[in-house]
Formats: sequence, C-alpha cells, structure tokens
Amino acid sequence: MSAVARLVRAPAALTVPGDVLAGAAAAGVRRGPGTVGLAASSVCLYWAGMALNDYADRGLDAVERPERPIPSGEVSPGQALALATGLTAAGIGLAALGGGRAALPTAVSLAGVVWAYDLALKSTPAGPAAMATARGLDVLLGGAGSGRTRAALPAALTVAAHTFAVTVLSRREVSGASRAVPAATLAASGAVTAAAVAYGNRAAPAHRAVSRTLAAAYLSTCGLAQYSAARTPTAASVRRAVGAGIHAMMPLQAALAAAAGSTAVALPVAVALPLARRLARKVSPT
Repeated sequence: MSAVARLVRAPAALTVPGDVLAGAAAAGVRRGPGTVGLAASSVCLYWAGMALNDYADRGLDAVERPERPIPSGEVSPGQALALATGLTAAGIGLAALGGGRAALPTAVSLAGVVWAYDLALKSTPAGPAAMATARGLDVLLGGAGSGRTRAALPAALTVAAHTFAVTVLSRREVSGASRAVPAATLAASGAVTAAAVAYGNRAAPAHRAVSRTLAAAYLSTCGLAQYSAARTPTAASVRRAVGAGIHAMMPLQAALAAAAGSTAVALPVAVALPLARRLARKVSPT
C-alpha cells in the first residue's frame, strides 16, 4: 500500500477537490451529496493520471528516478496500468452518480485529456496546454451536473493558467533551468493573482476581503519558492518550486470560491494546506 500511495501521489489529491468546489461555487450549485460525488470523481481521475504517468515514464524513471515504485520493482507496469484503468472507470462512475448524465461529457473529456497527456502529449509542446485543460475541466466538473458550466469558466481559466505555468516549470525538475523559466513562472503567478482579485471585485465586501486575502496567500505559497528558483535554478530548487505550485492550488481555489460568495467552502480548502504540506514530506507530490 505504501508503494501504491507513492505511485498515485496519494496526499497530493488534497489539492484536487477544491477544483470541483470552486467550480460548483461559481456555478451557484448548492453543496450536497452530488458535489461530494463529483469531488470524489476528481480525486479518482487525478490518481489515475498519476499511476498512468509512472506507467508511461517507466523507462525514463529507471534512469532518472529509480526510486519510484515501478523501476524499483515494488509495482509492476501491468499493475500500474490496471490501477489507472480502474480509477478512471471509478471516476467516471462517480461523476455520473454525483452529477447525473449532464456531468458525463465533462468527466469523460477530463479522463480523455488525462490519458492523452500521459501517453502522448506530455513530452510535446502541447503538454502544458493539455495539463492546463485537464485542471480547467476539473473546475468545470463542479458545475456540470447543474448545466451551468459557463458560469464557472472564469474560475476554470484562472486555475488552468496557474497549471500551465507550473507544468512548464516541472519540465526542469531533473535537469534544472535557466533563470528565465522560474522567473516567467513567477510573473505568471502574479498575473493569476491579479485575475483572482479581479474575479472577486463583484463579490460582497466581506467575501471580497476573504478572497483577496486568500489570493495573497496563493502568491506567497508559490511565489517565494519560484523567486528562490529564479535566483538559484538548480534541479532541487525547481523541484521545490513545482511542489509549492501544486500546493498553491488550494489557496487559489479557496480565493475563487470566496469570490463566488462561498466562504463556507473557501476556508476549509485553505485550512487543509498545512496538512498537504506535512504529508508531502512523506510522499512527494511530484
């Protein structure tokens, strides 16, 4: 089970339900069992993508990251592929239970992008855009059951922009980077912060204040590590910046939920960040 947890980056799944919750808040969906089902669907599809990632990268990992479960022999390639397949089916099934037939097109599209990214697009110029599309669809999944996905589009684009920047940086985790790459990622994080603040400008004053505070927490969470990587762009500092970027999803999701008037969703998502960081010391999110 320890090897499987490392294979799917189990604790990193804490960064995923907030996508659905932010999307649901933006779409005006009332919280209930359906939203919980969609969030569980999102987690399953995330874990499926992680297992499929290591299945697809098993040859490269044997050279660059031999400690990972497949090259170390703890999990076989067949087991990883079977786990990815089963989790994908579970994710689509949970989406149908949580959002009904209306949620299926979004869930199936999300699963398709995940598989296309891991098996074909990851190492191509389209890789970061594919990953960004997956996280954007994850946000839209929150409103898919209600048929009001268009209302969640600004939140989805904001999360997608952050994802695109972090994915570009993640390509330098092993080799290190020039200073320009983390510097560009830091600039993108600033732009995402501005977008989140602008998104909340129409909210009631109390919600707007919470949203802006959480947007600042987002920039602090990822920006400090990105600044450090820009100063010293070694593989280790880039890897820390990527991990910080993954965790920064949580205050960003919380800021977007608060901007949509749902501080009851925003605060628990934000408060879970310290737990995600603590668990990341045991199981790497990257």
